[in-house]
Amino acid sequence: MKNNAAFYIALRYLWGRAHEGVRYLRGAAVGIAVSLVPIIVTLIVADGMIRGIVDRYLELGTGHLQVFDVMNSSDEEDIVEQIMGFDGIRGVWAERRGMGVLAGKSGRTGVTVRSIEPSFWDDPGGAALLKIIDGERSPQTDRDVVLGETLAGDIGAKVGDTVRLMTVRPAEGGRFSPRTAAFTVRGILSCGYNELDALWCIISYEGGKRVFSSEQSSASYIIKIDDPYKKADDFSWELFMNLGSNYSIYTWKELLRSQYSSYETSRQLLLFIMALIVIVAAVNVSSATGMLVLERQRDIAVLKVSGANINGVTKVFLWCSFLTGLAGSIIGITFGLIIGSNINFLIRSLEKLLSFFSGLFNGSEVKILDPGFYLETIPIIIDRTAVFMIGVFAILCSLAASLIPARRAGKLKPMELLRKT
Repeated sequence: MKNNAAFYIALRYLWGRAHEGVRYLRGAAVGIAVSLVPIIVTLIVADGMIRGIVDRYLELGTGHLQVFDVMNSSDEEDIVEQIMGFDGIRGVWAERRGMGVLAGKSGRTGVTVRSIEPSFWDDPGGAALLKIIDGERSPQTDRDVVLGETLAGDIGAKVGDTVRLMTVRPAEGGRFSPRTAAFTVRGILSCGYNELDALWCIISYEGGKRVFSSEQSSASYIIKIDDPYKKADDFSWELFMNLGSNYSIYTWKELLRSQYSSYETSRQLLLFIMALIVIVAAVNVSSATGMLVLERQRDIAVLKVSGANINGVTKVFLWCSFLTGLAGSIIGITFGLIIGSNINFLIRSLEKLLSFFSGLFNGSEVKILDPGFYLETIPIIIDRTAVFMIGVFAILCSLAASLIPARRAGKLKPMELLRKT
């Protein structure tokens, strides 16, 4: 039997009169569709969360690459000018980082102090992710400080307030002496991710030189390139070959290795769990194919008498399972993409609904995604390759599950079938 004939018969079985076996097969398609919706939504949410968090670290934290002058062999302006000479470099900024204790009106806490040129915060990649809560985006003098929203709330600081930063400096005899510097809060920012907002204490580059010694801080050059996800390794090698061994060069993948690996592991685990649901749904295709074989015994006998061999009859029912998996995949992926693309609206609506009912019982506002751990808004990232592979996986599971009953149908003897019917 030719493939065209087998396909036509399978199509008639699925879209013809709804006998019992056909209803089971259609139900199996619905089951596959339902199982694919959560896996597609999970894929979109997980990819959006990972990309959103990583983008914030790349654009506002580590940069795309970092260069360390381990031998202090060159002047800062010379290094910046030399790096900017490479094609594809978006910007280079000298930065000094150190640790300190920041005290405000209502509290004090440990902070990561970042002293960097104000132009870093005006770069389009970072500026698009920043929200100015109050004041200005960057410090204007070496006496100004800009705080993350969470940090400002922890110490009770507002724009115009004076806060004190305590650091330590090496003294004679190998001891350390504390030093306190006063700063005026120039602005309060938020990047939409609490973990970064809770640590940010931003001062000017000159201010960093004033409060930190070279022994108590780390100096580096933050580099941004056109395509950090694909070209970071190539730029790292090119910089190393041109700058020499006096410089250590790290890509964002090396700087964020533990965090990025943790995100990817969590993503893969979630998708694996969801894939198990698809496998369970595909088992229903096997049961539905078995029911269809029982229902279509007379048709099988006629095909056998007409000259169809074992493989020809088997193809008919394999085509049935393929079309079942295909229909379920198309429906499930479509609904999954619709829900995933509108996930922020759905979450906000659900939060408002739950908060309304919670308010009726004097409860607190409901937050489905805790802003302390998740982004306030999930970027919508659709990995077309992954979506396609999920659809292929569902179809292959359907075919694999129905292989045994389809093969059994091909081995049935026509005379026994005719006697039974």
